[in-house]
Amino acid sequence: MRNQYSDQFKWQVVQQYLYGKVGLKETAHHFGLDYSMVRRWVEQCRQHGPSGLRQTRRHYSPAFKREVLERRWRDGLSIRQTEILFDIRAAGAIGRWERQYHSGGLTALEPKRTGRRPMPQKPPSPPPEPPTDGERSHEELLEELAYLRAENAYLKKLDA
Repeated sequence: MRNQYSDQFKWQVVQQYLYGKVGLKETAHHFGLDYSMVRRWVEQCRQHGPSGLRQTRRHYSPAFKREVLERRWRDGLSIRQTEILFDIRAAGAIGRWERQYHSGGLTALEPKRTGRRPMPQKPPSPPPEPPTDGERSHEELLEELAYLRAENAYLKKLDA
């Protein structure tokens, strides 16, 4: 998911809500946003200050993901509360981690490789079997016979 809103715009929306005279839904409507997005930005800003509005590109280890999920389940936190607590800014990440964990355990939380898959390694093919005399043409047999006769004559000449 690509972040389409600048940090300045988010800060402006949060400031409008915090210091304005209207509620969350009215602020969201004024800026043409969903109120849940505005609520997320406000909570991120309250928890982490203005830097909480910045988009980050972070990769989380499977151990960290498990820690987040266990804390959510143990304390009965909502996804939004868990995102704020652990400063996870990727919307939907925790729900995705839960689905992965329930479907495949801890190994399902491992990062997936992106890009092209490597070509499968083919086992080395055995050398081709020489064709039997019945499979070779008359001309091939005559060529081999001529070669063997010449080789035999050469070897006889060396012995003499």
